[in-house]
Amino acid sequence: MKTLMKGNEAIAQAAIVAGCKAFFGYPITPQNEIPEYMAYKLKENGGCFVQAESEIAAINMVYGAAATGVRVMTSSSSPGIALKQEGITYLAGAKLPALIVSVSRSGPGLGGILPGQADYFQATRGGGNGDYNTPVYAPNSIQEATDLVQVAFNTAEKYRTPVMVLVDGTLAQMMEPVEIKEIERFKPELGWVANGETDKRAANVVNSLYLVGAELEKHNLRLDETYKQIKENEVRYESTVEEGTEIVFVAYGTPSRIALNAIDDLKEQGVKAAMIRPITLWPFPDKAFVNLPSSVKAVLVTELSMGQMVQDVRLAVKEKVPVHHYGRVGGMIFETEELVDCAKKILKG
Repeated sequence: MKTLMKGNEAIAQAAIVAGCKAFFGYPITPQNEIPEYMAYKLKENGGCFVQAESEIAAINMVYGAAATGVRVMTSSSSPGIALKQEGITYLAGAKLPALIVSVSRSGPGLGGILPGQADYFQATRGGGNGDYNTPVYAPNSIQEATDLVQVAFNTAEKYRTPVMVLVDGTLAQMMEPVEIKEIERFKPELGWVANGETDKRAANVVNSLYLVGAELEKHNLRLDETYKQIKENEVRYESTVEEGTEIVFVAYGTPSRIALNAIDDLKEQGVKAAMIRPITLWPFPDKAFVNLPSSVKAVLVTELSMGQMVQDVRLAVKEKVPVHHYGRVGGMIFETEELVDCAKKILKG
């Protein structure tokens, strides 16, 4: 049975359904309903909620809880995620599973509280120090967000890595009917968790500090093997591209829904358009662009930024066809007609 829910609250409930037992966070718009919901609901579901004194404190509390093997998460928005980056790289370096929900707003700096997608680089390029990657899921509906929150927990435990679910502020604040369906949980081996020494076991310390260069190099190579496995096994995307397609939209999150409307309008005008929607932003779905039909004349990346995903799309397309960009920033969201006009101008040359 579906229930009308706000995006943030549905994300929080999905985490509880997934077995989240600890949440550490700090208020920042437009993600505040997530910690608010967790404060209200997590305890009655056997979990622990703590409002930390800062975003930095919150992510380090996540580190501590993750080291015990429980399912743990935090959430924040753009400037708050920036503050958490050091803690996220510690989680990656220590091979600790955790969920980070990033509700993206417009920037840079404090920017504004309206939605944006200019945190693409922040999410997909790490942001903290060192060689590491963070799997990133980008839903385009509240239903998909609730599913991907649960998938993200499984991915985090399967590969022992922090995982991010990236949503724009529109998706977080809108309401849709949703059915939170429990997804089968990954059952991890927990021999790695931190524990103290007893007469029956040796102490196990979780950390990311390796003072001998050769040991740190081996650790980095092990991490790289993990990232290769994630690239091989966890890529997700949707594609409607087929023979005869003239222009391909590439979009994620809320803009992908607007792009679908534009595609419908273009088809009514005799233009064959389609879309590739990355669901994992890292690993990026390069394979979706490998065999574009010869009928494709151009690719149009539509995002609420100055063109950050364009870099990954161009790398994936490999100069087979021109890659264009249409974006809005500052919290402004494009209309369907804007995308239609842009696509028609590109096809006319």
